[in-house]
Amino acid sequence: MITNDKISLKEHYGIIKHLIRWTVLILPIAIVIGSVVAFFLWLLEAAIHFRFHHYWLLFLLPVAGVGIHFIYQFVGKSSEKGNNLIIEQIHEAGGGIPKRMAPIILFTTVITHLFGGSAGREGTAVQIGGSIASMFGGWFKLKGVDMRMILIAGVAAGFGAVFGTPLAGTIFAMEVLTIGRIQYDALLPALIAATIGDATVAAWNVHHVHYHIDHFVSAPFLLSGFFHIDILLLGKVIIASAVFGLVSFLFAGMVHEIKTICLKLFKFKWMIPVFGGLIIIGLTLLLGKPDYLSLGIDAEHVGAVTIPSAFYNGGADTWSWLWKTIYTTITLGTGFKGGEVTPLFYIGATLGNTLSGLLNAPVGLFAALGFIAVFAGATNTPIACTFMGVELFGGEHALLFAVACFTAYFFSGHSGIYGAQKIGTPKVFAEYFSDETSLSDAMKRRGYMYQKLRKYRIQFKKKEEE
Repeated sequence: MITNDKISLKEHYGIIKHLIRWTVLILPIAIVIGSVVAFFLWLLEAAIHFRFHHYWLLFLLPVAGVGIHFIYQFVGKSSEKGNNLIIEQIHEAGGGIPKRMAPIILFTTVITHLFGGSAGREGTAVQIGGSIASMFGGWFKLKGVDMRMILIAGVAAGFGAVFGTPLAGTIFAMEVLTIGRIQYDALLPALIAATIGDATVAAWNVHHVHYHIDHFVSAPFLLSGFFHIDILLLGKVIIASAVFGLVSFLFAGMVHEIKTICLKLFKFKWMIPVFGGLIIIGLTLLLGKPDYLSLGIDAEHVGAVTIPSAFYNGGADTWSWLWKTIYTTITLGTGFKGGEVTPLFYIGATLGNTLSGLLNAPVGLFAALGFIAVFAGATNTPIACTFMGVELFGGEHALLFAVACFTAYFFSGHSGIYGAQKIGTPKVFAEYFSDETSLSDAMKRRGYMYQKLRKYRIQFKKKEEE
């Protein structure tokens, strides 16, 4: 007769076996990913500072764009789908991620930044993680669910390592796949990978930027004695976060539209990055400052608008967030490589700086809220971004971080920078947001439904006139 104690013992033996197996599998993968990400961060910083001292490199941006185009044309091939390819392969439980993805995206991202393109680094780190994890998965002869879990772990390792946020990296890798649903079966591999990846970057003595929210005193409010939080401040946070979500929607839409328009305008695809590079050069000359080029973390000159400067009064111009949106969407929409997340941090932080003045709110707090909320809206990962807020800025304002991320998540609608995301639980229920539809398919259906509705309206109007 099998007793409850024997069943419990067998279950815990299985748990220990599962833990040991995945630790052994993930350890070498995460160390390699962390090491490659550390090299990438070092190389990227060197490239950016080299351009600081050689301003003329900006004028070669169109040439660099043509080079990137032909690298992907002849060598990269399917790798050009980037993060969307990794998400697709995780959904299909396959390992069809080419080994060349990691070196190609690393090299082309550094080229983009060396010549002044406005892009990020998260996309590169995630692709490095996914590509290396897929390679190891093939060596370990993993298939099906195991391959899917190893790919999620690779994404977690890359994300956690590049930003120094292992908890956010863990949740991001599980949350980004399907809107409204988290893949908890991959929790253990993702957590181990993100932790080891982050520790490996630290072991290589590569450091991350530290941000700080200045202390502020809440303004007195009529009902303050009845609540544990500042209700007036909470209301301001909700208003600002709705704006953050709308800007996320704007960003994702602009990248998509720029790609679509350029494909229609130019017969030869190599002309698209030339066009994008020339616009970036023209805008920089027009504005008379290089503040919106590259990552936007380090200051190229005294008084430059950067992410760290946005946390202080006077550290951003009123329209800095819009200029960065234009620069980044043009850069990515015309074929240059990198990520979207660090520019989204810049857009959110500078927008938060602007809104803090309009709403008479703490500037450092609202820069931090914009930092994580615009990212949450653009990637549809509010839980991961809440954790990121706690890891980067401390837990004192955790509730406000959550309010900001979830509000922006809803106001960004069914849009996002990753078209391969599935819709598990729609934000609103409609015919074109059916379960398990990809985000790109949902957007196509939405366009079809809008056209259909417009057609009915025109027909109805004609009948009324008759």
